[in-house]
Amino acid sequence: MIDFGSSICVDVVSAKGEFLGGAIAPGVQVSSDAAAARSAGLRRVELTRPRSVLGKNTVECMQAGAVFGFAGLVDGLVGRIRELDGFTGTDVAVVATGHTAPLLLPELHTVDHYDQHLTLHGLRLVFERNRDSQRGRLKTAR
Repeated sequence: MIDFGSSICVDVVSAKGEFLGGAIAPGVQVSSDAAAARSAGLRRVELTRPRSVLGKNTVECMQAGAVFGFAGLVDGLVGRIRELDGFTGTDVAVVATGHTAPLLLPELHTVDHYDQHLTLHGLRLVFERNRDSQRGRLKTAR
């Protein structure tokens, strides 16, 4: 699972729901903002898909670096994970979620599915499990 938020979180989960490990990288917007804040001559830009991997001006160059660079980062991480024993089969699915996923999806070669609300679905499942295990012991909020 890959969550594209303020950080890019890659989590490997077994079919039984066990967390097997993961990797965390800075998010696309966070990195772009940091480049603008800490580099002379760069300013904050709107993150949109550039026309080409080769920008013709500073804004296009920053957009190309963000979109194509982070797509490469994610594809690279997923590729390395797939090289590990047990993750090479076709039964391994890569699911993306998060607010910046739609920006990168056209450039990603390793994502099988996208669910905009995957995190919310997960929170609902956690709530339901906790509610069911605590039935009769929960107090009403005031």
